[in-house]
Amino acid sequence: MVDKNSLALAIDSLKKGNFVVLYDSDKREGEADLIIHASAITSEKTNYLRKNAGGSIVLAIGKEIANELELPFLHDLFRERGIKNTYIKTNYADTPPYTVPVNHVKAHTGVTDNDKALAIKEFSKVFSQKTKQDRKDFFDNNFRTPGHLPICVSKGIENRRGHTELSIELAKRANLDGAVVLCEMLSDGFALPVKDAILFAKKNNLSFVKGEDIYGK
Repeated sequence: MVDKNSLALAIDSLKKGNFVVLYDSDKREGEADLIIHASAITSEKTNYLRKNAGGSIVLAIGKEIANELELPFLHDLFRERGIKNTYIKTNYADTPPYTVPVNHVKAHTGVTDNDKALAIKEFSKVFSQKTKQDRKDFFDNNFRTPGHLPICVSKGIENRRGHTELSIELAKRANLDGAVVLCEMLSDGFALPVKDAILFAKKNNLSFVKGEDIYGK
């Protein structure tokens, strides 16, 4: 059932720089991610993601900025190189939307909360550059690959309905730049059950939103 109130609260939370719990679908991964807009990230919030969600900390970006920065999908690169065990489809039915992982040039290892927050926060500044060439130059001058910050590129919710696409669609509806931080919520050995993700959101006064609230049925 679509919940328009949950969607409105999630959009408002994202605008305010707060965390949101985003659940994709029972018919897909069946996972909840703790998300926040990239411009709101800090080392403390990165630490919060790591301790309270526990999964991979990933930067989701829109396909428009990925195209401007000439960031390829890893599955395309691997296939071009003839790597035969490249994903065609995952067990939940689509291709992972990863592009090249990065570190900021001022990072030490790229692994720490400080280094990840630095990379995310600095990436959010790409959008404020005046021209397409300025944005490309800013990225090329400030980031190196391979690094420790995975980046996923949205394929648009009309093509894919993963956390990457859902979070970027939320940012779009909040009139924010297309860059959102995601972290899977885990329990012991498995993804956190949705009922527990809902409980976590309630206990911590966070918005909870489902994929179908965003794209409808």
